[in-house]
Amino acid sequence: MGNPDRGRALAAVALAQFMATLDMSIVNVALPAIRAGLGVDPSALPWVVNAYALFFGGFLLLGGRAADVFGQRRLLVLGTAVFAAASLVGGLARDPWQLIGARALQGLGAALMAPAALALLTLTQREGPERARALGVYAAVSAVGGSLGVLAGGLLAEYAGWRWVMLVNVPFAVAVVALAVRAVPPGAFAGVRGRLDAVGAVLATAGVGALILGVTRTEGHPWTSTTTLLTLAGAVALLIAFAWWERRAPEPLVRLELLAHRSVSGANLFMLLLCAGQFAAFYFVSLYLQQVLGLPGARAGLAFLPMCLAVVIGIAASTRLLRRVRVRPLLIAGGLLAAAGFLWLGLAIGPDSGVAAAVLAPSVPTGLGIGLCFVPLTAAATGGLPRHAAGTASALLNSARQIGGAIGLAALVTAQVAVTGGREEVSATTDGYGVGLVLAGACLLAAAVVGAVVLPRASRTAVDA
Repeated sequence: MGNPDRGRALAAVALAQFMATLDMSIVNVALPAIRAGLGVDPSALPWVVNAYALFFGGFLLLGGRAADVFGQRRLLVLGTAVFAAASLVGGLARDPWQLIGARALQGLGAALMAPAALALLTLTQREGPERARALGVYAAVSAVGGSLGVLAGGLLAEYAGWRWVMLVNVPFAVAVVALAVRAVPPGAFAGVRGRLDAVGAVLATAGVGALILGVTRTEGHPWTSTTTLLTLAGAVALLIAFAWWERRAPEPLVRLELLAHRSVSGANLFMLLLCAGQFAAFYFVSLYLQQVLGLPGARAGLAFLPMCLAVVIGIAASTRLLRRVRVRPLLIAGGLLAAAGFLWLGLAIGPDSGVAAAVLAPSVPTGLGIGLCFVPLTAAATGGLPRHAAGTASALLNSARQIGGAIGLAALVTAQVAVTGGREEVSATTDGYGVGLVLAGACLLAAAVVGAVVLPRASRTAVDA
């Protein structure tokens, strides 16, 4: 058995994670073009976004455990192949149900691909500065993928057609498979002996799926509606049953003692709050630029560029600082800086505000703060753990990202709608977006508190594990 090619392995991991995060936001700006091109009913249009989030979040724990059992290389290749096939089907769709089905299949592929990719990174990259740099690359594509998705979706929809929002994934996926096959020899990190916990997989997938389904439908079914309450109650019951079963299963899907590590539980809670604020803020800013300031999709996407660049700078800085500074202070500083940026955005936007003052300027501290967080979070969530837990730990972190994004978007949109109160004036719409952005800042402030209270002062990370 040969040694892995660490450079190609990192490239495969980075591309895989970039695709998974890109597709969480790339269709958002393209939704009007998709609706016009396929004749999607307005009530079904949100499912172009929600189907991906539902299947991605629902199957992540199963994907993470499958990577540990069957091997990270095998699951990365399988998940990427599913993702590519779904992207091709979606790009060639002739009916709305075909596109929504393809988005769901993309989510399943991403759920197999993403935890295997992060686990492969921690297994192939050497401890110390090399692993720190690799985590920096991974964090950069994770953080920038969502921002670039908005930019790429606007440009592709306007200049190439909405179908390329789906088809653009195919060459990326081919590159991931080629790199993974060449970089990691067959049999390397082949997995652990054991079986997949079928009962745990069903309970976890159904529970997380019901939770995401409940919160993503709150625009049509309010939080107090019978439909939403029953869905969320079912999700809680399924997740309680999952925890009960995992304590008794001979080979559990998730060993719950993982969450006893304060660095793991703290990092996952921080990620949940970070993504709750970030996903909602991207949604509000995108709509503000198009609906209030009247920017076309491409220009609205370009307005996210300063934030993308600031995120990259923040990640580069945190990668260097992590060699000398512990996780905890970096996360507190990043959370506070991002919270201040979101607060600035919420207070700066107005019906007649200029793009530079209202969006571009506050995007810089926001992006820097977000960038400072991702490398320490990834390091804390996956470091100091045995190899056979790498896929599961990676899946937990990705699950926190998906659940946080879904819950944050649903909750903050509810608050925004309550402020708007059905009024259609531009001033009312802007007030609603402003309150949503301020609440996004509150999510990041809560994340900083988690960093200060939950995370240990000297956590052992994937950099020095």
